Amino acid sequence: MALGVTPDYTAVTSYLFGLKSTHGLKFGIDRMRLFAAALDHPEQRQSFIHVAGTNGKGSVVAMLDAILHAAGWHTGMYTSPHLVKLGERVQVDRTPLTEDEITAYVTELRPIAETLAKGNPDDHPSFFEFMTAMALLQFRRRQCDIALLEVGLGGRLDATNIITPKITVITSIGMDHCEMLGTTYAAIAGEKAGIIKQGIPVVVGRVPPEAETVIRARAAELGSPLRSVREEFGEEVTHYPHTNLEGDYQRWNAATATLTARVLGERWRITEQAIVDGLTHVDWPGRWQRVKLGNRLLILDASHNPEGAEVLESNLRSLVAETGRKPVVITGVLGTVRARPLLATIAQHASAIHLVVPHQPRATSQSDLAALIPAEYKGTVTHTDLPSLFPSADQCTAGEADDVIVVTGSIYLIGEVMTLLGPQVGEGHLQDF
Repeated sequence: MALGVTPDYTAVTSYLFGLKSTHGLKFGIDRMRLFAAALDHPEQRQSFIHVAGTNGKGSVVAMLDAILHAAGWHTGMYTSPHLVKLGERVQVDRTPLTEDEITAYVTELRPIAETLAKGNPDDHPSFFEFMTAMALLQFRRRQCDIALLEVGLGGRLDATNIITPKITVITSIGMDHCEMLGTTYAAIAGEKAGIIKQGIPVVVGRVPPEAETVIRARAAELGSPLRSVREEFGEEVTHYPHTNLEGDYQRWNAATATLTARVLGERWRITEQAIVDGLTHVDWPGRWQRVKLGNRLLILDASHNPEGAEVLESNLRSLVAETGRKPVVITGVLGTVRARPLLATIAQHASAIHLVVPHQPRATSQSDLAALIPAEYKGTVTHTDLPSLFPSADQCTAGEADDVIVVTGSIYLIGEVMTLLGPQVGEGHLQDF
C-alpha cells in the first residue's frame, strides 16, 4: 500500500491473511502485551468473560451473549474462526465488523505494528493478534457493558490472555491440537487452565476427571472459587437446561452458560427468565444447523475432532430415528487424527459418503480420507468437490431428491458451503489464527 493512499478492503484482507505466512504462527502473550500498551491498553477498564475449551467455546459465548441481551446489556463478542466473513469474529450486539471498519482499523494499526517490529522483527503482531486488538478497541469504543472473548488456541499462551475477566469459563477438554497443547487430558487442561486469574471465579463444563483435577488445583492455587456443571446438574442430560440449538452437547453447553450467568448474579441483573429467554433464542450457525435446500433438508455441522465425532454419532443416530433412513454425508477434514474417528462415525450412519477437500493447507486428501473409511462400510464413496455438489444456491446434486444431506467435518468446510448457498460472498481465506 502506497503511503497516503487509503487501502481498499481487498488490500486490507490480503495484508491480514498474509501475516500468517510472513510472520508465522506465534504463541505467547508478551507480544500482545506490547501491542496493547501501544494502543493505550484497550483491555483495561472493560468487563469480560473469558472462555476456553476444546469444544463448545463458540456455542457458550453465543449463549451467554443471548442471555446478557435478554437481561438488557450491550455486549461484545470475539470468536474464531469466521464462517463466511472476517467481520463475524468481532461483533457488538451481534452486528459484525463492517468492511469499512476493518479497513479503518488496519489503517490505524499497521503503522503501530511496523513500529513495534523495528526494535525486534519478532514483535510484529500476528493475524490473530491484529484481530484481538480490533476486538478490544471496538468493544471499548462502542462502550460495551461486557464482552465475551473466546480463546483462539489453548489459553495460557493465547493472545486473549492479557485480559482480567469477571469470570473464567472452561467448556470442555478433548484431544485436539495435541502437537501444541500436549497428549494427555491433564496436559491440555493445564494449558486451558492458564486463563484462570487470581481470585476470579471459574466455571467448568463437562470435562474428564483427570482434566478437572488439574483445573481445580490451579483454581485453588489462585484462590479462585470454582463451580462445576457436573456438581450442579449431575450426569443426566434430561436435567440440563433446554436451548434452541440441537443436540445433547448443546444442553451441556447450555448448562455451562447457565452456571456462568448465575455466577454473574444480581450485579448483572441476570434472572432465571433472562437465562431461559436467552437460551431459547441463540443464533450460532454451523452447529447441527438445519437448512431448507429447495424441498430437501440440509444439515450443517462442524464436527472436527475426536470429541466432536462422539457428539456427531449421537446426532446422526437421532436423525436416522427421526427420518427412518440413513442420510447422505459430505465431509472434509483437516488432519488424519481428526478424520479417523469422524469417518468411523459417519460410516455407521451414512447411506453414501462424498469426500471433499476444504481450501486449507492442512486439509486431508480424498485418498487419505478414503483409506480411513472402515472396510466393512457398504455404502458408496465418491471423490468430488463442493462446486459440483452445490451448483446453485438451492441445489445439491448428492443423493436422491428425498435424501437428507449432512455436511460435517472442518468448520472451514461448513463456511465454504455457506458461501455457495449465498447470497453473501465469502472471504476466500478462513484461518484459525
